[in-house]
Amino acid sequence: MEAKAINRFIGSSPRKMRLVADLIRGMSVDKALDVLHFTPKVAAKDVAKTLKSALANAMNLNENERVEPENLFVKEIFVNQGPTLKRALPAPMGRGYKIRKRSCHLTVVVAKKSN
Repeated sequence: MEAKAINRFIGSSPRKMRLVADLIRGMSVDKALDVLHFTPKVAAKDVAKTLKSALANAMNLNENERVEPENLFVKEIFVNQGPTLKRALPAPMGRGYKIRKRSCHLTVVVAKKSN
């Protein structure tokens, strides 16, 4: 049994988001939420939100059986690049510096542990 959650157009660069995503890959869901809670990166809030959504999707997938967070683990988590907003900042001598505001898409897949 697998459940998936996707969070799109997050206002963070993919590189910064991947640092947090790599921390919880392969962990159980309850331990991953604890790690994210104490991670000082801003991206940890978006990863935790998406992980909670994947957990809720897993619970709603099978309403007949009870799904506990201890029995689920982060099977797959990856970050893809989203659209980039391009801006210009005035610079000395009539120049313009390019500013690229990056965004990303986060996908989390949780699965049941096989005992």
